[in-house]
Amino acid sequence: MKITLKNGEVKEFSQPLSVLEIASSISEGLARNACAGLVNGQEVDLRTVVSEDCQLAVLTFEDESGRGAFRHTAAHILAQAVKRLYPQTKLAIGPSIADGFYYDFDFASPITVEDLPTIEAEMKKIVKENLDITRFTLSRPEALALMNEKGESYKVELIEALPEGEEISFYQQGDYVDLCAGPHLMSTKPVKAFKLTSLAGAYWHGDEKNKMLTRIYGTAFTKAADLEDYLFKIEEAKKRDHRKLGRELGLFTIMEEGPGFPFFLPKGMVLRNTLIDYWRQVHDRYGYVEISTPMMLNRQLWERSGHWNHYKENMYTTVIDDTDFAIKPMNCPGGMLVYKAEPRSYRDLPMRVGELGLVHRHELSGALHGLFRVRCFTQDDAHIFMTWDQMKDEIKNVVRLFDEVYSTFGLSYKIEVSTMPESHMGDEKDWDFATETLKTAVSEMGKDYVINEGDGAFYGPKLDFHLADSLGRTWQCGTIQLDMQLPERFELEYTGADGEKHRPVMIHRVVLGSIERFIGVITEHYAGKFPTWLAPMQVKLLPISDKFLPYAEDVYRHLKAAGVRCEIDRRAEKIGYKIREAQLEKVPYMLILGAQEEENHSVSVRPRDQAENKTLSAEEFISQITKEIADKK
Repeated sequence: MKITLKNGEVKEFSQPLSVLEIASSISEGLARNACAGLVNGQEVDLRTVVSEDCQLAVLTFEDESGRGAFRHTAAHILAQAVKRLYPQTKLAIGPSIADGFYYDFDFASPITVEDLPTIEAEMKKIVKENLDITRFTLSRPEALALMNEKGESYKVELIEALPEGEEISFYQQGDYVDLCAGPHLMSTKPVKAFKLTSLAGAYWHGDEKNKMLTRIYGTAFTKAADLEDYLFKIEEAKKRDHRKLGRELGLFTIMEEGPGFPFFLPKGMVLRNTLIDYWRQVHDRYGYVEISTPMMLNRQLWERSGHWNHYKENMYTTVIDDTDFAIKPMNCPGGMLVYKAEPRSYRDLPMRVGELGLVHRHELSGALHGLFRVRCFTQDDAHIFMTWDQMKDEIKNVVRLFDEVYSTFGLSYKIEVSTMPESHMGDEKDWDFATETLKTAVSEMGKDYVINEGDGAFYGPKLDFHLADSLGRTWQCGTIQLDMQLPERFELEYTGADGEKHRPVMIHRVVLGSIERFIGVITEHYAGKFPTWLAPMQVKLLPISDKFLPYAEDVYRHLKAAGVRCEIDRRAEKIGYKIREAQLEKVPYMLILGAQEEENHSVSVRPRDQAENKTLSAEEFISQITKEIADKK
């Protein structure tokens, strides 16, 4: 049989072999690190025997599916430990998830987070026992009999929901047996670096009408150092939580009178307006014009755009003069009307139109989360109207803009190309052309991308930009979406060089995603220590005593005249206290002012993260900080 590996190499074998045996023939190191296999795109166990020609990928912890098999095994070790410690507990489900795993249990008596170390200790015993993990299948009656015998009513319910004739597989390690599709590791031994992280309540099947179960979350890694690094980042993320920092730094709040509707406070407005000013500067340089469209438009428009029929449950509506209106959930339809406001020629294209539009979407209360998930937000939209032959250059122009913006904030990114979904509109030839143009544009710029098959919008393919912050967490903010359908729905036209009417194609794009969410992202990225150009307060003047207030006023006036955001701490407190307070406010620079500084017309500069002061003339400091602000360092 011929086995085609993921690097394209073809290996021939004269007899059937397991995935693990094939991995061993490639290299002992690969076999040692293998977690699962991928045979013709199907995830399988390492114990799966391959008996015919196929494509094979041996998956390690570095692969998403390999991590899934590793952590799924950890979930079973957790369940086995719980059954040993609490035999009356009933098992529900226990999958791997993005950062670890969980298992849902129905405990006879409640447990608390204080019980997790005991469960962890039992898990370590199971790992040390190096139990072989085996797979077996049963007929439906046999499977039901086994789970009924064990008193596992939730497993019985799962089996009864399976289609007739479907193979029912189980995995066993020692005395523990679980209904499971797999794949799993060969034994419990490799799962040494793990941690149970939290407890939560979870309704069976996610339905609040069902019983509340206890969900135990955990994570697992192949190396202790990687686990320690992950746990450090989790703790660091808690410190960086934008909701906590937003409250402490006086940036924003959400009141009970308006759940999901953020209030920006004075310092938050400075940050927000600085961000918007930067957005406008960049878009002006890249050839955009700015518009503003109404927040509320009538039903006829939303029917034409398709939102009334497909998105109405997320829209806030009202009636004005016996006519249905909706508050806009997105800016696009208003942008279409702006394009149609006057005749367009091919000489007008490409037409790059930006809009900072406040949109409202009804989110379920349980989904609301600080600035990350709100019910109203300012989308930094832009719509580019162009001819088909301008498409590649315009995509490149947008990517260059994205590149500049993200690098300014110190955010790296990865690009994902999302292709045509099963449910789509338009000619497949147009889809193919648009998708290839996206790929070519990115490739010609020397950038890599991954394919997200079938995840494009119904109206066109797209590029998604996944940003990585200082903790390595990813955020999907920027997107470039090609749209061949809205121009058709709104009958957009331009007069070509041939004097005939033609239909433009368009790009929807956002670089920040939304002003609110991006503020949340960068608050956590910088841990509230915004670079000087963004900081709501850039300089805090700290006179040693009231005697030096007049000199502080003089320096303050010069700083304000230079456009520096500053304030004087006038309180009758000791200088050490004032410094600590300014550090808690995360102000980039503190200027300590006393007799020597007044005499020499100097300032004692203490940067936010340094313990030592540096003396400069007031003029030198103003020159340095204004350059730092202008350069957006």
